[in-house]
Formats: sequence, structure tokens, C-alpha cells
Amino acid sequence: MPNTKELKNKYDAIVVGSGGAGLTAALQAHELGLNVVVLEKNEKTGGNTSRASSGMNASESLVQLDEGIIDNNRDFYEETLKGGGLLNDRAMLKYFVNHSALAISWLMKYGIRLTDLTITGGMSKKRAHRPASMEPVGFYLTSRMTTQVKKAGIDIFTGAKVTKLLQDAKKRVNGVEVETGDGVKTIKAKAVLLATGGFGASKDIIKKYRPDLVDYKTTNQPGATGDGLKLAENVGAQLMQMNFIQVHPTADTDNPHVYLIGEGLRGEGAILVNKAGERFVNELSTRKIVSNAITDLHEDGAYLIFDSGVRAHFAAVEFYDHIGLVEHGDSLADLAEKIGVNADNLNETINHWNKAVETGKDKEFGRTTGMDRQLDRGPYFAIHIHPAVHYTMGGIHIDTDTEVLDTNGNVINGLYAAGEVSGGLHGNNRIGGNSIAETVIFGRQAGIQMTKYVRENK
Repeated sequence: MPNTKELKNKYDAIVVGSGGAGLTAALQAHELGLNVVVLEKNEKTGGNTSRASSGMNASESLVQLDEGIIDNNRDFYEETLKGGGLLNDRAMLKYFVNHSALAISWLMKYGIRLTDLTITGGMSKKRAHRPASMEPVGFYLTSRMTTQVKKAGIDIFTGAKVTKLLQDAKKRVNGVEVETGDGVKTIKAKAVLLATGGFGASKDIIKKYRPDLVDYKTTNQPGATGDGLKLAENVGAQLMQMNFIQVHPTADTDNPHVYLIGEGLRGEGAILVNKAGERFVNELSTRKIVSNAITDLHEDGAYLIFDSGVRAHFAAVEFYDHIGLVEHGDSLADLAEKIGVNADNLNETINHWNKAVETGKDKEFGRTTGMDRQLDRGPYFAIHIHPAVHYTMGGIHIDTDTEVLDTNGNVINGLYAAGEVSGGLHGNNRIGGNSIAETVIFGRQAGIQMTKYVRENK
């Protein structure tokens, strides 16, 4: 990364944050001829996006058709709306769904190929696009995008924390104050994008809106402290749905560093069992339902159970195993002993499950997806999981052009927001695979709309 001494005093547009939304917006705006800078407070790029592991949802994509999957935008819209408790911003959701397949194709231009498909909770079709290598989608996306941003000659600075948004006499946002190792600098620009992520790692903000979750651990990177929300509020932006915080059902919280165990593992066929070795929920219900079911056990979490067949289809397991999160058993009895659950019950549970897969009918819990393979290939594996704070659905109120709105619903000229920092798209529960899609879809839109604004205000 270049030294912050090389920061110029003026750009066409400033992008604050270097996760999926920030990097996408920078590339899109650069494509359209803008001189852009990306400012990142952390020492490396990627933000929370780099931790995402399941996939990027899209409907009616060429990848789906290549796999013989006939999907439609209407179903994607309806299922996301239902998953969000009908509290989603409908205009944003419509834009999101209608531009999802295009976003997958746009990434291909940059050699970011999401050509394998899996399914996540609340979806009826395989919509979660991921790399063919099945490596975790977030790191794959952000590492390659960072390379493309540098290749395009876009200035990108780490260790650069934006502390204030600047405005002109007409209240248009026209620059930022940024803290660097070389002191505080003022940078001017016609447009500023906040792509700073959510507040999942901010005890203060969580305490304010959801005191019941303040003691939960989080899957977020430590920088997810809601900086963008504070910057926006200081110039009169409206925040919305701030009490909508998603708890992810499957995180390993036994270590100081919390690891998210991707939903794709259940999408490939893993099941959840309690201390008695029995299933207790449809594992691919929405995150809210599954998280509540685990919490209601009052048993110090639950166990994800899977076999070698499932493991072969979810590459992230290799990483989980490498860092010591996975218990192994040559047989189910062996595994049951290692994790302290009833061996007979576990055996019976797996037999029941394998019959359900065979017949395509889960009589116990009504699961209909992630039933492509039986759990019958040893060795067998288990991961101990707990729910953890994962995603903040609320945030800055924006319109479909990613323009930031003030508390009267008026546009704050020159200010844009995209990704997890914005609110409204997901309603009260985010569907797995929709956050990566949001960063690319609305990141592109921000790049396009900032360019339009800059051209109109020459």
C-alpha cells in the first residue's frame, strides 16, 4: 500500500472503507472515468466482507442456467421479503433482486468467477454463488478486488481513519478529515461514499439499541464499530431499524477469536444435534429461528454433525480443522464419545436423517433443502457452536440511488452509503448470501451515481 504522505488534497470521489462495497464502488467509478481514493482505517483491506463464507445470492444468473437451475427474480424477492418479516424497503429489494445476476457477470470481467452454487436458509433454490474451488467467498472476493483496484491505479490507503465529513455553505458533503500516521489531513471531493460496514463489534451501539445482546460474542472483525453511522449522523443523516441485529446460529465461540461456521455447511447437508444427540430444528430455517432454537436448549450451544461426503463439498472445513475447531470420529459412536452426546441416540438420529434424505421427506422438522447426500461416509465430524452477533440490518437510510437521506427524508447532496452501513434492505432478518450480493450490487450503484453527480456538478 502507498504511504499516506502520498494522499492528494483533492479527488473526484472518496470511498471510506475497503470491504466489498467500497472496492466495488471504486472500480465502477474508475471504469466511468472518476479519480477515486479508497481510505481504510484498518491495516489491511477487506473489512467484514473478507470473513464471509457462504456465497453471493443471485437469481436468473447464467451460472444457474449452466447448472440447469431455472430460477426467477419474483421468487427471490418474495422469499427475501418473507425472511425479513415483510419489513424490507421494497424499492431497495426490487433493485437488489433485479440487478443480482448482472453483478455476478460484472465480477467475471475482473476474473472473479463465482461458478459453483449452494443454498442458504430461507431460499428455495441454489442462489448462493461461490468460487469453484469452494474457498470462502469473502476472502476470495476482497483479495482479488484489492488486486484489481491496485491494477487500475486507484489510490488505496490503509491506516487512514476518516473522522469527519466536510460540508460547504449549501450543506453539500464535499470532503473528509482523515487521521493518518502523518497527522490529520483534509481531502476535498465532489462525492463521498460511506462503505464502512456495520456495528456488530460496537458494545456501545448494541447496548443502546439491543441491551439484551450486549454480552453475546461477535463474528465481526474488531473494526466493525459503526464509524460510518456516527459520521453520517453528525451531518444530519437518518438512521433506521437499528434494533434489527442478526444473531448467526453457528459460530465457534470457544476460543478468544470467534469463528463463523458458514451456513453453506448446513446447505451441503450438515445437521444440528443437542446434548442428547437428537435434532431439534429445521437447520435451514431462517437464522433467527435456528438461533432461537439453540438458545432455547439452555445447553451450552449445540453440535453441527457431518460426514466426509459433506466435508468434500465445503472447503472451509479444511480451515476450521486446521485451527482445531473440528472433532473427528472414525465411527458415529467414536464421535459421540468425543463430544459427550448419547451414542445410541446419535446413531438413531443419523439413521432417521438418512431415510429422510432418501425419501426427500423430513417428517420431523420439515426441512426441504440441503438434502443432497446422506451422512454415511466415515470418518464423521462435529463442530461445537453457539449463536453470536453477526450482522446489523439497520443503518443509514438511503434510497435506491444509494443517496443518504436526512431525518426529513431529503437527500444530503454529495453523500452516499452502501453495504452493511446502510439499513432497510434486509428487514428484521438477513438471508445468508444476501450481504455479499448487497455489497456488489449497491457498491456498483454507488459508483455509477457518484459519477453521475460529479458530472452534473462540474
